Order: sequence, then C-alpha cells, then structure tokens
Amino acid sequence: MARALLALLALAPLARAEPLDELKLQGEHVVEGMQRGNLSGLAWCGDALWALSDRDDQRIYRLETSDSPWQAEAEHFELPPPPANGLPWGMRMRAWGSGLVRGGRMDFEGLSCDSQGNRYLVSEAQAGVLRLNPASQAEWLALPDSLVRQARASGMLLHFNALFEGIAVDPAGERLWLAAERQRRGLLVLHRRQNSWRCAGGCVLMSEGGNEPSLSTADARPVPRSFTGLAFFNDKLFTLESAGYRICRRSPANGEQEKCWSFANAALAEGRRYDTPFGVAEAVWVDAQGAWIGVDNNGQRRQDGEKRPVVWRLDAPPGGWNAP
Repeated sequence: MARALLALLALAPLARAEPLDELKLQGEHVVEGMQRGNLSGLAWCGDALWALSDRDDQRIYRLETSDSPWQAEAEHFELPPPPANGLPWGMRMRAWGSGLVRGGRMDFEGLSCDSQGNRYLVSEAQAGVLRLNPASQAEWLALPDSLVRQARASGMLLHFNALFEGIAVDPAGERLWLAAERQRRGLLVLHRRQNSWRCAGGCVLMSEGGNEPSLSTADARPVPRSFTGLAFFNDKLFTLESAGYRICRRSPANGEQEKCWSFANAALAEGRRYDTPFGVAEAVWVDAQGAWIGVDNNGQRRQDGEKRPVVWRLDAPPGGWNAP
C-alpha cells in the first residue's frame, strides 16, 4: 500500500501538467547501410548529417540524404585502448560481457561536434568520450577522475546500462555536457583548459529520480524518468526524453528546465508504434529550422513492419526554440 502511494505521488506532478505544444513532423527517413542498425547518435557536422550505432566500435556514418531511402556511408577509425574510468569492477565486467554477446564493446550512445570538425562520441560502457578529428584520428579525452565520482555521489551511474546516454559540445569546443540516462538521470558539465578537461565548481548540474507514465502503453505504466539524447543550440541545452516523447530546453548553467515540446503525435501515429513500454528515440540534433530525431529500435519491427533505422525531421516550434 505504501509503495503504491509513493508511486502515485511520483506521478502526480506530471499528471497535473498542462499538455505540451506538439512539434510538426516534416519528414520521415529510413536509413540503409548501417550494418548493425541501432542508430544511437546524430549530429550535423560540416555539410552533412552523421550518425553512429551503439553496436559499432570503429565506424561512424555519413548519411547521404539525396535519395530515398537514405544511405549510410561508413567512416572507419582505429580505436585506441580506453583509459581507466573509475567505474566499479562488477559494472566493468558486465559491460565487457554484454559487448561480447551483442557486439559494441564501447556502447557509443551519443554524438556531437564542434565548429572545427571534431566529432565527439560518448561511450556508455566506458563512461568516456572519444574525439575524432577531421582526418578520423581518434583519441580519448582526458576526463577528470572526479567526474564519475561526483556523478555516483549524486546517485547517477549506479546501474548497469544506465550510464552516459547523451553528449553536447559548444561550437568552440570549450564546454562539454553529458547526460546520465536514468535511475537517477542528470546533467554534468566539463570545461576545457588547454588540452585537459576540468570540473569548474563541480561536475554535476542536476540529478533527479522518480518515474513518469509511459505514453507507449495504454495503461500508462510508470517507467523511470530518463534522458536519451542531448544537444546544444543557441546557448541552450536540449534534452531528448523518450519515455515522454518530448524535447526540453534547459539552462546550460544549471540544467533547469525552461520549456518542453511533444513529438508524441508523430511518433505514436498509426504504423509507427513499437511494442515496448520505453521510448525508442535515442538521438537528437537541434538547429534553427527544427530537430532531427533518430530511432534506436533494437532490431524490433514497428507496426508497419519497418525494421531499419529511422530518422524524423521535426519543424521548429512557432516563434523558434527560444520562445517563452
């Protein structure tokens, strides 16, 4: 009885919330050529949209968008050994075993880029960030030891497969944000000082737990609040929150939520549903005209039978992303 009451209290604030403005779907694009599917990151770098898969350790994909379906062209790179990450031995062993079984030992879950053409890939299994320069040379960023320690002290990164799920970098490549997925979810920030990264006044911007009703199920069963993607645009952070089918604008200084928009009408339309209580949107990139959303369907078919990775293009809200 007490447990049920606590669950209702956790959901109550969301149950009373006003309906969100809906983002209009401009287009849907199926992607061919990602060898193992599982599209988990998107970023517009230079003159093209790039994607990554959490099942590929040594390639990212340039998306050729001139024809339908879109074609993914692989760019290969040499993966250097990852540095020590500060995660417990048991969690590291589970990640190693999972990588052997399903593929994708690094479990790359997010992609961003700066104005110099560097691409940044966040590894959930390693709690680290790999940087690819324009020549596709890869190196792991030297992240501070305190990053994982502070995150775990705030209740994040305590559960297997619930670590870093999103990354955003400012155009100058001087600030880097990471999104912890769930149980608890949160945002962390790092600042570059020459060739190293530091926590200036602490790494953790925010951390929160609790559940929310799943929009994917008729009974709105509770699922953990989560972040599944992260983007930076016009000096604001944008979190992808797949269980609630929404994009939220947040302060880059403290992670405070400012405004949210829904894409549920587009994602849950007839034929587009997947048989899962969790949202499948795991990649996001925001620009002045709209947002790109990438679907990681984990090999599942949706109602219309489509099994390949899918990218949605959503129009920006009326008044733009900075609208009050």
